[in-house]
Amino acid sequence: MRTVDWDKNRPGIHLIDQRLLPGRVELFTCRGLDETVFAIREMVVRGAPAIGVTAAFGMALAACVSPATTPEGLRAELRTAARQLNAARPTAVNLGWAVRQMLVILEQPAEQVTQVCERLIAAAQNLADEDVAINYRMAAVGAGLIHDGDTILHHCNTGALAAVDWGTALGVIRMAHEQGKRVHVLVDETRPRLQGARLTAWELQQLGIPYDIISDNAAGFFLRRQEVQKVFFGADRVAANGDVANKIGSYMLALAAHANNVPVYSVFPTSTVDLTLAHGDLIPIEERSADEVLDIQIRGERASPLGATARNPAFDVTPYPLFTALVTEKGLIHPPLPENLPRIVQGI
Repeated sequence: MRTVDWDKNRPGIHLIDQRLLPGRVELFTCRGLDETVFAIREMVVRGAPAIGVTAAFGMALAACVSPATTPEGLRAELRTAARQLNAARPTAVNLGWAVRQMLVILEQPAEQVTQVCERLIAAAQNLADEDVAINYRMAAVGAGLIHDGDTILHHCNTGALAAVDWGTALGVIRMAHEQGKRVHVLVDETRPRLQGARLTAWELQQLGIPYDIISDNAAGFFLRRQEVQKVFFGADRVAANGDVANKIGSYMLALAAHANNVPVYSVFPTSTVDLTLAHGDLIPIEERSADEVLDIQIRGERASPLGATARNPAFDVTPYPLFTALVTEKGLIHPPLPENLPRIVQGI
């Protein structure tokens, strides 16, 4: 089952509803633009590659249900749809990247609205299929970094749920496991939404890969004791110099690993690289509702006092000097990252 899939019977997008995992596996179906924006904003679907493909299908869906009767009218409507999708989550660059791919298709000459719709569906499906192939190539590249018997510390969720299928950093671990390497994963809970404890642990369980869930602030304990051989996480946007914006907590994890001489790797498709931003301080950081922090309960009781306030940045930026290498579908990118990343992404 793909995380994101087009409904072939009537216009719609099927998404695995990640808000319900691990308790229930249910589909959330978008039948219009508003539902697609909701699904992205409220994290029915999450993970940079999955968000990008969902947005591409969202453009196709908006075209299919549009009342526009001319290609010109449809183009005007879909430019507005593109702005709404781009605003749903500002940090993940794959979202804007995918929408731009669809806008290119939209501007091609067409005589009928149905022709535009068919082109957009085909283009979105192609992006979905490409995502799976790219993830598989990254997994093959990254699996070479993992040795038999390694314990790997993993943050957030980067498996099939974060992509169309297979995954980025977790896809690397999966590939190593399927190659017969004995691996063990320490899974950061990844507060406040617990993507590690809820989603990564569930995926590892489905794959038969041994794991232990740890609280985020236990990572340093295991790193200092040399119980971890590698740290892997994904990326939501990568600046031209190799600074990586990823789920909040990635920076602290990379700092602790670097201080204890444990290699740190970020795994992402080159579509996640934003060469228009010179460094990570220019990456827009989404700050989500304080309720995600304050609504956490312990044994059915609220964990924070009534009236408490909270800050809830969804991402942080890990500076490029903390990375041992970056893993992409084009191969490993080694330091110096400010020189090598743009060169490899651009194919120079």
